[in-house]
Formats: sequence, structure tokens, C-alpha cells
Amino acid sequence: MKRYQELPIGGVIPGGATPQLVQTGGWRAGKKPLFNEKLCVNCLLCWVHCPEATIVVERAQMRGISYDHCKGCGICSQACPTGAIVMVAETNDELQTRQQKLGEEVCV
Repeated sequence: MKRYQELPIGGVIPGGATPQLVQTGGWRAGKKPLFNEKLCVNCLLCWVHCPEATIVVERAQMRGISYDHCKGCGICSQACPTGAIVMVAETNDELQTRQQKLGEEVCV
């Protein structure tokens, strides 16, 4: 299994650029990634593939997911070779809370 250091250099913008400045989590489409630390081998492929810099990494270890920035695309779960990240449906309460935080009407 390849680790993130073995991947070819791509279009990564250091610091995450826009995702760190804009909370795009309100755009999430009803599913969110759920992280299981026990299954994680810290290959950080999720971090490399995430288009919104939502994977929280400290000292080369996956620590969690920033839901304020996550759009729910599922790329991180597809990239994870051990199944440590799975996509789960958000509850109606979670959807309502998120939308109210953004000041938008909720359709459930």
C-alpha cells in the first residue's frame, strides 16, 4: 500500500487556500464521513485526495474531520484502503441544526 509520501506531486495548495477561509460544510448533501481511528493506518491518502482540506492531521497522523468544511463528496472514504472512513447519512436534526446555523430554510 502506498503512503502519501510516495504519490507524485500534484496540485496541492499549501495551507488549503479557499477551504480554510470559507466554511463550505453547509453545502453537504446529506451524507458525512465518519472516522474510525482504530482502523486507520495513517497513510494519509484521505488527506491527499480531499478537495476541501477537511482532514485534520497533526504530526503526520489523522485526527479527524472538519465538518465545517466538508461537502460530503465521499472522496476520502473511497481513497481509504482500510475502511477507516465511511459515509453515513446525517440525521434530520443534524441537517436542521446546520442549516439554521447558516440561516437557511430546511426542507426535510
